[in-house]
Amino acid sequence: MQAVQREIAEQLKVQPPFADKAALEAEVARRISFIQDCLVNSGLKTLVLGISGGVDSLTAGLLAQRAMRELRARTGDDRYKFIAVRLPYGTQFDEHDAQASLEAIQPDERHTVNIGAAVKALASEVIAFEGKEAVSVDFVLGNTKARMRMVAQYTIAGAAHGLVIGTDHAAEAVMGFFTKFGDGACDLAPLSGLVKNQVRAIARSFGAPESLVEKVPTADLEDLAPGKPDEASHGVTYAEIDAFLHGEPVREEAFRIICETYKKTQHKRVMPFAP
Repeated sequence: MQAVQREIAEQLKVQPPFADKAALEAEVARRISFIQDCLVNSGLKTLVLGISGGVDSLTAGLLAQRAMRELRARTGDDRYKFIAVRLPYGTQFDEHDAQASLEAIQPDERHTVNIGAAVKALASEVIAFEGKEAVSVDFVLGNTKARMRMVAQYTIAGAAHGLVIGTDHAAEAVMGFFTKFGDGACDLAPLSGLVKNQVRAIARSFGAPESLVEKVPTADLEDLAPGKPDEASHGVTYAEIDAFLHGEPVREEAFRIICETYKKTQHKRVMPFAP
């Protein structure tokens, strides 16, 4: 079992557990430098990130905003800026958490694009939905929402001459828990290789509210199951996923689910198939 866990962890470039506060701070500094290097090397001045109200976008936003503040201080160039984007579908049930995240991050700019009308307009034109069960349509449109959010972020990034940040990390990557060409599409992924408890630890180190750090994770993409916890979709807990990725013992059933899901979702983690 450990050999399989180790192989998957290596493929996902999973970072070892933080040994102490110094190790955490060193990893934060490394990832901030990574963000800065990506932007400077691109020749652009702006970063764009969608803020959902969950800990992943909160943590990525905190890293991005610090990276930009440091860049401005180091270069004296005030054109470096971070744009945080709210992307609700109609009215978001946990909008208060999204606003609390924005307050914690204090981005340079705050934009809002409501994707509701765009998603509904697209759905009304899709004849393939005809005759399909409501739950099936709801699931497909959930992925459409994620893709529409990324379309909006790239539209803003194009107008602002910037790069789009993604929020994927190892605990989501191993489960393929992202929408292909939706939230899985980005220019840089500063949380890559971290497990969920490390993402939370970084947010906590920035002084983020504990209510956001420990908030129950939800993709909240399905209208028929609003606020559905990620773990209900996974069939395993994030604690078990984290333990698996760090080579620790897990339940036999959890091991089976993670390995099977990892194999089934491999197509999401590679470039498009080509002859």
